Amino acid sequence: MSQSLESRLVAMLEVVYPALDCEFLADQLLDAMGLDPEAEPPPAHQNNWSQADVVLITYADTVQRPDEKPLVTLKRFLDDCLRESVTAVHILPFFPYSSDDGFAVMDYLAVNESHGSWEDIEAIARDYKLMADLVINHMSARSRWFENFRKRVGPGKDYFVEGNPKDDLSQVVRPRTSPLLNPVQTEDGERYVWCTFSEDQVDLNFANPEVLIEFAGIIRYYLERGVKIFRLDAVAFLWKEPGTPCIHLQQTHELIKILRLLIEHHTADAVVITETNVPNRENLTYFGNANEAHAIYNFSLPPLLINTLVTGNCRHLKTWLMGMPPAQMGTTYLNFIASHDGIGMRPTDGLLDEDEKQRLINTLESFGGKVSYRRTADGRDQPYELNIALWDALKGTAEGGADHWQLQRFLCAHTIMLALEGIPAFYIHSLLATGNDLDRVEHTGRLRSINRSQWQLERLEATLADPLSHHSKVYRELKRLIAIRRAQPAFHPNATQFTLHLGLQLFGFWRQSLRREQSIFCIHNISAEVQQVALSDINLISTDQWTDLLSGQPIEDLSGTITLKPYQCLWLGVRPPI
Repeated sequence: MSQSLESRLVAMLEVVYPALDCEFLADQLLDAMGLDPEAEPPPAHQNNWSQADVVLITYADTVQRPDEKPLVTLKRFLDDCLRESVTAVHILPFFPYSSDDGFAVMDYLAVNESHGSWEDIEAIARDYKLMADLVINHMSARSRWFENFRKRVGPGKDYFVEGNPKDDLSQVVRPRTSPLLNPVQTEDGERYVWCTFSEDQVDLNFANPEVLIEFAGIIRYYLERGVKIFRLDAVAFLWKEPGTPCIHLQQTHELIKILRLLIEHHTADAVVITETNVPNRENLTYFGNANEAHAIYNFSLPPLLINTLVTGNCRHLKTWLMGMPPAQMGTTYLNFIASHDGIGMRPTDGLLDEDEKQRLINTLESFGGKVSYRRTADGRDQPYELNIALWDALKGTAEGGADHWQLQRFLCAHTIMLALEGIPAFYIHSLLATGNDLDRVEHTGRLRSINRSQWQLERLEATLADPLSHHSKVYRELKRLIAIRRAQPAFHPNATQFTLHLGLQLFGFWRQSLRREQSIFCIHNISAEVQQVALSDINLISTDQWTDLLSGQPIEDLSGTITLKPYQCLWLGVRPPI
């Protein structure tokens, strides 16, 4: 007989809060979530996704229309342009905020009035799987909770992490160069608060179980308004202990297990995704034993894939892919190449050497990119991320500079992403091939603004209708590729994947569907030179009728060779039975 929800919850809580009455705390959490202590668990190892799933990542106000709330405009754009292409929409923080384009939340239970209302959010959630951020590590210094912290009253008095400049903080891992501890005046005098990201983003104190109870109520509120996918923002930093790195601590992993347990008992097909921009081996730990994240961001993919395409050499990408463990059933990878943030450099640790990293940095800087830094424990500033629009990141090569293969290179990158094990996620500016927005950087003073442009809907529609614009060419071809992907069982996020060995200029892998009714050989020329592949090297079964699913061209001679133009891709497969 399986353990009850309550007993499982108590066991997890005892790891995090060994000195507290965890049975009482469990009752409070279950009450906050509206859950029956004896509730039956959802089926184990259940895949809440299929090959049809494609995610769009966007801000609420990326697409705008005069005299219309941006969330209404976003729904209009989704319905008119992407209804047949995307199944899930990640709307980046749509709450009232004070900085960081939404990630300094002032009120978790409100929708930013300038964006729209909860009714607008619910309208999107009715037609698409809605992914929302749970900005769980920190909150705005202008929030009501933090004002109460200053006043030393509740709720908020003990909701934020306090530090002492005399504490041993030498091991703390930082994603920024700003001060970790910031002094604030309170009714009890000066206090130092912990700020992992910025002075305006004060870290929440999960050592106080009242904070966990508050978030249980917030999660329930989101679920009741249609949120199906929870992105746990910056969750790796959640638990703080001076004298440690304050990242990936055991309490953090247990808290993720607790949140998942509560979420999936409330809504069986809800999904938890951890956002942990860290080296690959560290990132993989957030699967737990299929009891933490349902999905993790594949953070090493963007820098490795971009490096592959600007160097014309897939050695590191291939080595990484061979070392990636298949995700257990009920878990998967979220594949992306670009996002609202920059291209993380920490996920390349152990994958690229320092000279290779610097070459990538130099190349993308020559294409208009910028570099953001973090401060290491020994006080050195190290590159943390590259800030550049993906369209411009792929405008040329490391050796030759900008060239005329930008469109083909850009489409090759997305063709690879669409075929890999996992769920593909498109940042809206990649789907639209938006370039560097240097004017926005100058206006905001923030490097990440380079990839956070805004479109007026009328201009966007005209641009996408213009067959000569590169935006239109990318948009139409990516929609075509998505449609092909969604019809292939071999592209199920958990379908089998093996790496092919076809040299350093051809990046290939094999996918086989869960029921073994379809295989697809995915072969991509990642260089600016013509390449040939001998079909005998792929070992196609001679009794099957093979077709390049991308072009529709049948493969007649299995003993012959295929010539691939620069950045051309092949998906050699047998069409699935109808």
